[in-house]
Amino acid sequence: MSSDPIIVSTISDDPLAADVAQYMGQTEEDISDIISIKNFANTEFCPRFMVGNSDFRPGHDGKPGVYVRDISQVGDSLHDRIVFIVSTCSGSITRNARAMRTFLVARAAKDNGAKAVVLVEPDLFYSAQDRGPRVEHGNPARSDLDRRKFDGQAFSSLLYCQLLNTAGVDCVLTVHNHSEAVAANFERNLTSTVFKRHFYNLIPSDLYAEFLIEHNILSHSNMDRGFVLCAPDKGAEPFVTQVFRSLQSRCDKCRTAENGCPAPDLLLMGKNRTGERSVDITIREDSPTALDAIRGRDVIVFDDMVRTGHTIAECCRYLKENGAARVLFMVTHFYSSPEVKDNLNDGAIDEIITTNTLPNILNRDMQGRLRHKMVILKIERWIANALNKDVLGNDKPCCSPAYTIDVSRKNPRWADLQKDI
Repeated sequence: MSSDPIIVSTISDDPLAADVAQYMGQTEEDISDIISIKNFANTEFCPRFMVGNSDFRPGHDGKPGVYVRDISQVGDSLHDRIVFIVSTCSGSITRNARAMRTFLVARAAKDNGAKAVVLVEPDLFYSAQDRGPRVEHGNPARSDLDRRKFDGQAFSSLLYCQLLNTAGVDCVLTVHNHSEAVAANFERNLTSTVFKRHFYNLIPSDLYAEFLIEHNILSHSNMDRGFVLCAPDKGAEPFVTQVFRSLQSRCDKCRTAENGCPAPDLLLMGKNRTGERSVDITIREDSPTALDAIRGRDVIVFDDMVRTGHTIAECCRYLKENGAARVLFMVTHFYSSPEVKDNLNDGAIDEIITTNTLPNILNRDMQGRLRHKMVILKIERWIANALNKDVLGNDKPCCSPAYTIDVSRKNPRWADLQKDI
């Protein structure tokens, strides 16, 4: 693919899109100068790319205006260009409205000659609706009870994939999507001309391991014992294992360098749902680390997303009750709902580390009472590195570190981390 991309968003002031554009080297033009984002009086959305358009020059001294370019160039202003659409759920525009905007921006790019359209959607829309009523709608091993839960509903994640195909999207890049059904939706289209070998799911295991080592997250009382990494349920186990291996490898190098980086341990938990909003947490029999081994140590609970916080709060309380010194929660997608903020405002959770895949979390009001224990890893550099290397095939030097840090002054870590903000 070409190394001369155009980065746009579906709104004029998307903060993540603007930062990705900067790290991709798009510094001469603001996103709002590249694409006109407008709505007609009837509320319909109408995007227009301003790059290389047939600019109209108004007349003067009684002479009529003229178009600068020849008519043969109309509809070809994006010829051989790659358009990156960075779409996040932030601000007042709903996910449904943003999805429609994405379809129209993608189609506008293709209708004006774009070589390829790449959707960068860190929190891929409709991923939670990854099942439907039929056997083929999701994991084939689903139970009859699970299928009954979706009777009458649409298999929305597949529809979203199909609509992206129709709109002209050639490639999708997302972050930490754990749904096998969603991946299968895109992979089913590998024989088509749209998503052929171009679905990237960035997993932040190395990113988290780097942060934990580089910023001395271990408490001073545990400098010789190392972290315990915890999977709160079976679904989180594959990701926690990836972080564990990455952290273990980095700790091995640290010990070789004789700067005392203790090896981590891995704790696997299980849950039994006892109600709509209640679960029982226990340690699994196959856990590599016994429960009594966490006494007096720092434990980090990992997950890909938090929507209600019930399971995480219960897990962290269980760990504290069994002797953990500090319990940290590290999560990629943080939905700042009133329910989440209420459940995670629990004394059993000492710190929350998340990313800005949902940029609203950077708003202190959205953090609420949790701001005193939240650290945000801004991942625009990491995304830009992946786009340059994996999508464009460039050998450009990577932005390092792969993240920047945002933290409230109310957080005790502010003084230590402000140099990275």
